[in-house]
Amino acid sequence: MANPYESPSAEEHRANSSACVRCAVVTVSDTRTLEQDSSGQTMVELLEAEGHRVAERTIVPDEPAVLIELVQRFSQSPEIDAILFTGGTGIAARDQTVDAIASLLTKELPGYGELLRMLSYQEIGAAAMLSRALGGIVDQTVVLTMPGSTAAVRLAMQKLVLPELAHMVSLAGR
Repeated sequence: MANPYESPSAEEHRANSSACVRCAVVTVSDTRTLEQDSSGQTMVELLEAEGHRVAERTIVPDEPAVLIELVQRFSQSPEIDAILFTGGTGIAARDQTVDAIASLLTKELPGYGELLRMLSYQEIGAAAMLSRALGGIVDQTVVLTMPGSTAAVRLAMQKLVLPELAHMVSLAGR
């Protein structure tokens, strides 16, 4: 008989999570179009290959007001469980995505950015510290940012996001 005071394992949580997560894929760029957006396209392909649904896909400029409005709108939508960003996570003056999103988080997931930088370090070395990738919850919606490079998106998605996305959404209350 199971101990009623033990919490379920991560494996049990994953097993009980929804198989299909409804996602918004957002590329932050002042220059890319959907046709040129290999990072966003990679994200879409990886999500769909795992059985998730891309409910929205858009490209927006790195403008705090635009980003805040978008996150607020998507986090209120019953059609979106997670908002996944690519781009705007660096330290250049124009990179404002992380700051805008951080202002909205109701819960931060510091381990996400820490692990992504660690994994990136193994691939690109010390330049990994220049990424400010951020994860958290806005209301009950999972929000994750990734660097703009296709290699970084692939790394984040395959090693961190896809293995835990449904579990994160379940724990966030969606």
